[in-house]
Amino acid sequence: MSGEAGGHHQRVFLVVVDSSPEMKVALRFACRRARATGGRLAMLYVTEPAAAEWLGVGEIMREERRAEAETRLQELAVDVREMSGDVPVLYVREGDPADELLRLLAEEPTISVLVLGADPGPKGPGPLIAALSGRLIGKLHVPMTIVPGSMTSAEIDAVT
Repeated sequence: MSGEAGGHHQRVFLVVVDSSPEMKVALRFACRRARATGGRLAMLYVTEPAAAEWLGVGEIMREERRAEAETRLQELAVDVREMSGDVPVLYVREGDPADELLRLLAEEPTISVLVLGADPGPKGPGPLIAALSGRLIGKLHVPMTIVPGSMTSAEIDAVT
């Protein structure tokens, strides 16, 4: 991806994919912003590292997790194309979500905005937001938009 559209820098909105309801809220917000600004959406799915390494079990587990990640991203890509008007960029990484996110941001200068959904529950916004707005804030080099996970589609549409 060149990051260029019509001779100017194209905004790329990155959403970290997980199974939480607030991720869907962040995804809708990012898609609407990308569409409104002529930008593009990217999605990152981080899998857990395989623990068992004997007799090839670890490699089988790694392959299964990667296949699950790719399937999930392809399913979401259909929705993203409908909402944003463009095909998203897809990334699959293995490891700690915060570490892999920071590594991707360092490797991909075209990513210009990180969009995360905050858990509206009493336990707090979620571990990734907590880490990135706390101890890792100095390592983040793009703006982070935190979307309240309790927002409805109509509320998102009204602000985007």
